Amino acid sequence: MLEVANLACSRGDHRLFSGLTFSLHPGEIMQVQGANGSGKTSLLRTLCGFIQPDEGDILWNGKRAHDLGEDYYAELLYLGHLNAIKDELNALENLQMSAGMAGYTVTEQQAIAALRRMGLQRREHLPVRVLSQGQRRRVALARLLTGDAHLWILDEPLTALDVGAVGLMQELIGEHLSKGGMTIFTTHQPLQVAGVETRQLTLS
Repeated sequence: MLEVANLACSRGDHRLFSGLTFSLHPGEIMQVQGANGSGKTSLLRTLCGFIQPDEGDILWNGKRAHDLGEDYYAELLYLGHLNAIKDELNALENLQMSAGMAGYTVTEQQAIAALRRMGLQRREHLPVRVLSQGQRRRVALARLLTGDAHLWILDEPLTALDVGAVGLMQELIGEHLSKGGMTIFTTHQPLQVAGVETRQLTLS
C-alpha cells in the first residue's frame, strides 16, 4: 500500500501543494488532475524520489520510502511524458537497455513479445528514429510488460497514441490492477478501465 501524509512541494519560491494526504491500495487506480502548473508532474516525480518534498512522508507498506531506498524504487515503474528512448538504438535494444538500467534483465524473446503486444511486430529491429511518434510511444510503454513493479506511475501515458493504442493501454492497466497492482496517472485524454472506479485527486 502507498500512503502519502501531509506532503508539500515547491517550485522555486512557489508552493505547488501542501498538506497532501492520500492512500492507494492494491487493485486501485488514481488520476491526478489540475490546471497547468498545479504540480501534477512534480507530485509524480516526488513519489519516485526524483524530487525531495518540503514536508511530509511517503510510506510503502507502512515504512518510509526514504528509509527503504532501493527496496521501494524496485517496486515502482515511472513513465514520463517524454519517451526516454535513444534514437540510434532499435526498439528491442531500447527495451533491454531500459530494463538493465532499472536493475533487471529482459531476454530477447521477452522483449519481442512485449513489443508485439504493443503492436510493433516487424518493427523490433528498426532504429527508433524512423518510427512515428505513436510507435515511439509504444516502445516506451512496452516497459510496462517486461517488469514486475507493483506501482505504475504514468505521466501522460496516452500522448501520441491512436484510438487502438489507447484501448490497449486501458486493457494493460486493467490486467495490472487485477493482479493487485496500483496505478497513478495524469492525462488530458479519457482513460477508463473496465470494471474499475478511477479515484480522482485534484491539485489546485
